[in-house]
Amino acid sequence: MSFWFWHGLRNGVRTTRYPRVLESAIGVSPGRPVTTKFDSATDADDAASNCPTGAIVANGKNAMVVLRNCVHCQRCRFGLSHPLTWQVDYEWTAATHREIAGPLPAAYRRSTHIVVVDAGDCGACLREVKQLNNPFYNMHRLGFFLTATPRAADVLLVVGPVSENMRGPLIKTYEAMPTPKRVVAVGTCAITGGVFGHTFMSAGGVASVLPVDLEIPGEPPPPLAILHGLLVATGRKPPVPSEETTEREA
Repeated sequence: MSFWFWHGLRNGVRTTRYPRVLESAIGVSPGRPVTTKFDSATDADDAASNCPTGAIVANGKNAMVVLRNCVHCQRCRFGLSHPLTWQVDYEWTAATHREIAGPLPAAYRRSTHIVVVDAGDCGACLREVKQLNNPFYNMHRLGFFLTATPRAADVLLVVGPVSENMRGPLIKTYEAMPTPKRVVAVGTCAITGGVFGHTFMSAGGVASVLPVDLEIPGEPPPPLAILHGLLVATGRKPPVPSEETTEREA
């Protein structure tokens, strides 16, 4: 016990200072591909054909990235002779086209309760959500708290493509939440269905079942990307404009 006492005194506070300061520590984000202009249309076509989820669309010499379809397989980074540009950041949350009254009211900003539903997740996105409670991210310092009951929740985080077995429980969770409430789809599977797509056992994304307010792309999105989504939901950070999410130039 004494070891950790002196260790703490010597090393000081290790919790990230985000969002007050952008976090630059190594490993906090895997990064993402961004729209890249190649020397030839052939290179752009090769990048598009190499993507398993259609996240890359060739347009002449440009390889356009639709981040909401990206599963971070990194085939466009390491599997091509002419790779796409890779950008290391994490503020990816975009608002959907659904008409909502903006973020949660100011009264919720320092006391926001979150309920998480695993709607058929492979475990990757759920693991990243769990990291928000560790000492480095410490989401409690920002007024975010996990709750086990939807009746006390303000924000619904959903991971997974919504399997048929979880469709009913997800709807019941949403209906039990008081208003105002916000729904956040976490990860590509929750946004578009990812590699699972839309099948007889997969709804192909949360929006097929519930009205979604915010989307956090990535597979899985890093904890700071999820934290950014929560800050957007409470009006403390702006969402990323859709054109920057899908067609940002490298």
